[in-house]
Amino acid sequence: MASIPDLEIAETGISKDNSAEAEQFKIRVDEIFQKVDELEQKVNEVEQFNLNSSKKQQSSSKGSSMGKERDKGRQVPSIKKQQQDASRREAAAAKRMQELMRQFGTIVRQITQHKWAWPFMQPVDVKGLGLHDYYEIIEKPMDFSTIKNQMEAKDGTGYKNVRDICADVRLVFNNAMKYNDEGSDVHLMAKTLLEKFEEKWQLLLPKVTEEERRRDEEEAEAQLDMQLVREAAHAKVVRDLCNELYEVDTHLEHLRETVVQKCRKMSTEEKRNLGTAIARLSMEDLNKALEIIAQSNPAFQAMAEEVEIDIDAQSESTLWRLKFFVKDALELQSRSAMSTGGNNNYNNKRKKEICDAIAKTAKKKSKKTSS
Repeated sequence: MASIPDLEIAETGISKDNSAEAEQFKIRVDEIFQKVDELEQKVNEVEQFNLNSSKKQQSSSKGSSMGKERDKGRQVPSIKKQQQDASRREAAAAKRMQELMRQFGTIVRQITQHKWAWPFMQPVDVKGLGLHDYYEIIEKPMDFSTIKNQMEAKDGTGYKNVRDICADVRLVFNNAMKYNDEGSDVHLMAKTLLEKFEEKWQLLLPKVTEEERRRDEEEAEAQLDMQLVREAAHAKVVRDLCNELYEVDTHLEHLRETVVQKCRKMSTEEKRNLGTAIARLSMEDLNKALEIIAQSNPAFQAMAEEVEIDIDAQSESTLWRLKFFVKDALELQSRSAMSTGGNNNYNNKRKKEICDAIAKTAKKKSKKTSS
């Protein structure tokens, strides 16, 4: 397909001698577009973070006003300090839990020293006693030797929480009562020792509850510190984004000024040809062309039902931007039409209205000139 004469390189407004400089402009524009894409991605990340933070604040809005005032005065900890504090908290909590487990060990020794504790000291000899249905009735066997080994384990496989030991001690006696009939000696022994254990456990329970409450508070405080760190990091991202956006805007403004200085004024013939070329755009590209006009003219309503375009009223930078855009769009449109056999239909109603408006404005200008 033949090229469009009025939109050839020789007509771009920049002489062939300056073609290298024009190429540099194009490279700089491409770099700015790439930078804008990166900034948009960062903006999306910040918006998502703010959305999540807003949801968290709404879900925790039931907190006391005193707690909120306290949080406002909190200093944002550094990542390193937060890690150090977390290590100290974990070490202190582990030490306190070890003390609770030591005290619980005293309870276990008192129970196992009872004269009725002997049936529960070792795993049940299922095979030797001929208890063929034992594993059908008891899902998880337990005994005090297994508990003791778990309490003394040094390889990290032992108990981490005193409540876990408590659960296994109860399991020892509950298994015995479940498998043995209520009137049997073993059932009675298990029931008696379980009651004695529960009495001693109730004395230690307040300390366990207090430790759990303290851990919950420390965990909540650690999460708040992490949230503050994240918010501070995103606040820095926002500041950096503002600086980068300002920098990009400065570059664009500089490019616009440079292009206007380099480009010669567009002739009346070129403006008429540009108006004709705009009329040949697809509906999608036509809307983009209207957006270009709107960028330099805030009062111009690109999406209005009736659009009137006065080519002569546009600035030189807008005219050349339109010419560059129209040239590329029509070339792409021509290649697309050739690949589809030229069956593309551009008779969109809105396009026709805009094209008629261009022609109408040009006609008005012609009449004024002839008069």
